[in-house]
Amino acid sequence: MTSTYVLDTSALVAAERGKARMVGFFQLARAGRAHLVVPLPVVAEWWRGRTDRRETILAATRVVASLATAQAAGVALSRLRGVDARLTVDAMVMATAAMLDGIVLTGDVADFERLGGHFAGVVVLSV
Repeated sequence: MTSTYVLDTSALVAAERGKARMVGFFQLARAGRAHLVVPLPVVAEWWRGRTDRRETILAATRVVASLATAQAAGVALSRLRGVDARLTVDAMVMATAAMLDGIVLTGDVADFERLGGHFAGVVVLSV
């Protein structure tokens, strides 16, 4: 069975830095045992400081953008109090994972806890 993993910005940073756990997920993808997905807003958040590894990382993933995902993220955000801009991208990650029956990969698990109630069943793993 092939699992789908949805990467947030910190997961992309971990991949860029060659962190062992993220390298393992990319090895699974190369072996055809995983699909790595990156929501388009994550790319914008990540692209602030550029390195030569970025093109290689993106080539190993599928970048996605979806109106339905944006709407689902917006609904979740409308139900929360004290939302800052950073949580918007996290909501897009969670909505993408929910729509693809995927698992979120992040370095900031706590950031996703507030959204967990709105995306029941989405598993969040730390990288």
